[in-house]
Amino acid sequence: MSLGAHDIEAIERATVAAVAPEACEELDGWLLPFDRGTVKRARSAVPLHRGEVEPATLDRIEDRCDSRQVAPALRLADAPCFDTLRAELARRHYVDDNPTCVQTGSARRMRDLVAADVRVADVDASPDPAWAALFLGEGFDPVDGVHRVRSLARATGSLFASVRENGSTVAAGAMAFGHGWASVHGMRTEQSQRGRGLAGRVLAGLAQAALARGFERVFLQVDAQNQPALALYRRAGFETRWQYRYWQRQQWPG
Repeated sequence: MSLGAHDIEAIERATVAAVAPEACEELDGWLLPFDRGTVKRARSAVPLHRGEVEPATLDRIEDRCDSRQVAPALRLADAPCFDTLRAELARRHYVDDNPTCVQTGSARRMRDLVAADVRVADVDASPDPAWAALFLGEGFDPVDGVHRVRSLARATGSLFASVRENGSTVAAGAMAFGHGWASVHGMRTEQSQRGRGLAGRVLAGLAQAALARGFERVFLQVDAQNQPALALYRRAGFETRWQYRYWQRQQWPG
């Protein structure tokens, strides 16, 4: 499946909507989300197009961030069309981190990740306390977990998947819907329960919910260094379409 300019814009809009920033503006073909939390997608400006970016646009983005008293940050695809912009960002003392893959797949292929006789994750219209508690467990940053739960729970129309055992949630994820796509977010498995195929049951439950709502196309973002997650998504039929990095202006004393 090839992606056109309309698909790229739809995915970027859906990505921001799924993490429900506190505020969002549009400027010169960019989305400018603003949020006080730790979720970078909720507070990084992102272009809706693949084309040259004028330095004046970067000036205006920085001005909007300065007016809100937040550090300017961008989420930028590793695409040749942004080479000039990346050079300008480096000149302005921005640094990049967190290379992340944007992957697409199909809900039907996701559902086939587990056998038909395997119970998939339960899917609910809102996150319960056990779902949220998983983000605060061993192996996860509790501060980031609080912000991530808050951000995902704010999104309109999202669903929340849980694999429950003995009164607790041992694996979880979320799915958002918008702009013609379903999208997977917040995948978590309790540290002591990894390797049991629980994340596959979460994906299958979310896929079942997507199909019931008439959504076949699915996208997700995954850390480019997270080999276990990349392997799982590959088995679920996902393919990388592009990679992005976060660029943030270094703060200088004085």
